Amino acid sequence: MDISRITDQLYIAAHPDADAAEAIREMNVRLLLNMIFIRPADVYRQPPFQMLTLRTFDSIFLPIPIGKLVRGVKAALPVMEKGESVLVYCREGRHRSVAMAASVLIGQGQSADQAMQLIASRRAKADPYAWHIQRRIRKFEQTWTEQHRLR
Repeated sequence: MDISRITDQLYIAAHPDADAAEAIREMNVRLLLNMIFIRPADVYRQPPFQMLTLRTFDSIFLPIPIGKLVRGVKAALPVMEKGESVLVYCREGRHRSVAMAASVLIGQGQSADQAMQLIASRRAKADPYAWHIQRRIRKFEQTWTEQHRLR
């Protein structure tokens, strides 16, 4: 099971198989954010879990759409406000899930730099500083800040 605890309510993982479901349930995870094209195990699409699939590519040529990051954050924040946890995953838990998890942290009020540093310190294989990922994290921060400054 390749899962890292980033905060009390936020986890990053490589694609979890069905065998990890009980452990994930015990972490109080109620929302899984799937960042890949691989179909999740059926158990993750049944209560108590909710699944939001935000299929993206890990490519320098196809950047993660900011709209997908916004959608994931808007789904994650209410879950976390209720005291429940969110697990974000991609194929290896290095790039796409890291960008989404950093976006969630930004949505909670951290800066992009704080989010990237925290994730890098809590998940050894995470690479928030890969230029194409860092760029999306910083773009998300700019977009989120602009959207929430206007309110």
